[in-house]
Formats: sequence, C-alpha cells, structure tokens
Amino acid sequence: MRAAQRRSRWLASLAASCLLAAAAAAQAQTAGEVEFSRGVGFAQTPGQSPRTLGKGLPLLEGDRLTTSDGASAIIKLQDGTRMTVRPNSELVLQQYHFRENAPDNGMLMQLVRGGFRAVTGLISKGSPNAARIQTSTATIGIRGTDFDARLCTARECAQESSQVQESARPNAVQASAKLANVQGEIYATDASGTRRRLVEGGSVYPGDIVETARGAQAVLAFRDDTRVTLGSQTRFRLDNFVYDDKNAGEGRFLASILRGSMRAFTGLIAKANNRNVGFSTATATIGIRGTGFDVTCTGPCAGEPGEPNTGLTLWTWLGSIEVGTGGQTALQVLQAGQGLFIPASGPMIPITNEPGSTLPRPDQVNVPPKLFSETDVPDASEGLFVFVRDGHIEIATIGEVLHLGRGEAGFAGLQGDTQRPNFIPKFIDFDKIPLPNSRNPLLTSILNESGVRSGQVCK
Repeated sequence: MRAAQRRSRWLASLAASCLLAAAAAAQAQTAGEVEFSRGVGFAQTPGQSPRTLGKGLPLLEGDRLTTSDGASAIIKLQDGTRMTVRPNSELVLQQYHFRENAPDNGMLMQLVRGGFRAVTGLISKGSPNAARIQTSTATIGIRGTDFDARLCTARECAQESSQVQESARPNAVQASAKLANVQGEIYATDASGTRRRLVEGGSVYPGDIVETARGAQAVLAFRDDTRVTLGSQTRFRLDNFVYDDKNAGEGRFLASILRGSMRAFTGLIAKANNRNVGFSTATATIGIRGTGFDVTCTGPCAGEPGEPNTGLTLWTWLGSIEVGTGGQTALQVLQAGQGLFIPASGPMIPITNEPGSTLPRPDQVNVPPKLFSETDVPDASEGLFVFVRDGHIEIATIGEVLHLGRGEAGFAGLQGDTQRPNFIPKFIDFDKIPLPNSRNPLLTSILNESGVRSGQVCK
C-alpha cells in the first residue's frame, strides 16, 4: 500500500514538473525555425528533451543548438537573421526578443564551441548594441553584418588550413577611415544610396557621404594618418581616397564639405605629394601644403538661402592652404593664423582673429591604437577568429576592443589580446560549409566537399 502511495506521489510530482516545464517553454518567445539540416543535431530547451534538428523545427528563446561531426544546420530567426551552425558546434539562444519596430528588440547568444556563418537581420540594424554573441574569449558586437566566427582549439582550425592548397590572401583594410570619439548619431550613405548607422570604429569608404545629427560630432581617422573632426549637422563626402603605405606619393585624397563645420589635419599623402590632396565646397576649392585648418560652410556654400552672415569661413592653424573661387583667377594663400570669409554676396573678407570652435583639434584627439594595424597570427592560434564579409563587427575582451569592417579578419586570444592577422585565415576564407543565404545548401555542401567551389560560396 505504502509503495503504491509513494509511486502515486512520484507520478504526480513528475506530472507537475512536466507541466511547469511545458509552461516555461510556452512562455519562451519563438525565436525562429530550422531551414536546413544535415547530419545529427539537436535543439534543447532547458528542462525539456532534445529535439532533432530538421526543416521547420521551431526554435525557442533559451534553446541550446548542438551539431555533431559532419553535421550542420541553417536557422532563420524572426528578425531575418540567418545562421549556418557549423559541425561540432554548440550555440545557445540565451535571449531573443523581437517585435517589428519595437524599441527594446534584442538578441544575446553564446557560442560555446565550434562556429557559425551569419547574415544578421533587423535587430542588429535597429540599434548598435542590440545584438551580441558571447564566447569564452570575447564578446562579438554586431552592427548589421555578414560574418563568420570560429572558436579554434590548438589543432582543429590549423588542420583545415593545411588541407587548402591555395595561398592565403592579405588581410588588407578596405576602409579609407574609421570613426573615433563618436558623440551622438552619425550616418553614412554610399554611392548606391544605401544609408547605414555609424558607431565607434565604423568604416568609411570612397563615395560615402557622412552626416552628423544635431549635437553630434566624430573624428574620422584615415589610413594615412589624416584626421578630420566633423561638427554638428555636417555633411562630408569622401570623393576619392587611394593610399599605399609603401608609396604614399602616389596616393590621392579628395573630399567635399557639403554643409556644416570641420577641422582637418592632413597626413602622409599630403606630406609626400600635397598636389594630390584637396578639399572643395560649393563656393571654393582648398589646396593644402601639410596643413591644419577649419571650415564652416553655411548659406550658399551649403546650397541654402543666402541669409546674412552665412557663407564659407576658413581658418588655418598649421601650415598653409590655397583658396580658389570661381570668380578669382589667382589662388589666395592663407598662412597659419590667417583666415578668410566668403559671404553670400560681396567681396571676400580677411580674418585676423581665430573663430571660436567647440570641436577638438583632430591632431590632439587620441584614437584607438589598432584601427588599421596588422600582426602575425598563425591559423594554429587558439581563440576566436572573425571574418567580416560586409558591415561592422566589434570584438571586445576584458581589456581591448578591435573594430572590423568589410573584408577584414580579426582575432581574440585566450589572454584577452586582440589582433588583426596579416592574412585571412584559410580555414575561414575557404570554408566548405554553405553560407546561410545559400539557395541550395545541400548541393553547395556536396560540391564543396568534392572540391568544386562556386563563386558565391566563400567570398
């Protein structure tokens, strides 16, 4: 009798536990679903039995995804994020909250082992700090990105690289400049009209128009050590930038101030060949001679009505500049301590007193030390490797932060160090696992494993 009672109480307790677990699972937000799976893999909600990964399987907040040797899975989350979970990987959907146009959307994942390939969605585009992935080595901050991440042990990644016959590609920084000392909202619009939010470490490329919101400011740190401080409500276009640190004299730097305020300190291109550096506005062109100068562009200079006291104001605080206007045949030279005001109408007015500016001189601003630096990081290194196909990634350890733009690879070591490798790791560059937006992932996998690479597979 007592045995029967104990059994009855045990069954009741088990049923209650199951009901509580089911209730907890029911309260967890649906995060997405599995789009493709190959091999043996599981999704497990805390307190529940593992579910076999298969096409259409719902995924919940809190799920732990695991794949075995040779297995992979492509998942699609509700905000449009797609991820390929690689073989021998473990990924936890720790927190996931998404509602269309909601201000509190967020995603936090944990990469326990292995790796993934990702194309992120609306959450990362809505807020710079809304999407993060934690690892034992570093935290990946996602800024609206197409990227790969791998946690490498001592042998696994190196063995994959050793099987690649092709040479490793240089890990060259494609960005012309990166943002530092950002305050407020900054945006960039590329030549195709695509607009993106820029945050600390964000990349600027030729053809980009950089815009600062009211009250915002930022420093553009260029690869040739040129520094430009942009003030509030400023529009700055990078027309052309070409730079090779082995031949700075062949470089080019051309930019336009479309509206607002700017302080500029020219770098190595100007020192090597100042004829290849120029700034322009709607009312004047500015040639430099190794220079620090300020620009304020309002009224006709900014394509706006010619109100009183509006126009183009120039002031040189280092070196000298040459100013040319449409109505003048000769260039006017401004030495350090000299300025010029070109009003909406009437003659140019020399300035002898420095105009007040609340912006910091760009040559006196500290910028992060690893915006463009590279170092030797063997593929056999243990730690976190990240490769960015497009967008912006921040790798943050306890003591360091590394910003990666389009086409850049980065590394975070077990001791908290961050580096930009000299070469893109071959195990990432020649990864055989299909990208998450692959149209036919099964066919792609088979072709890659057979040594046939599509042009859309890896780059």
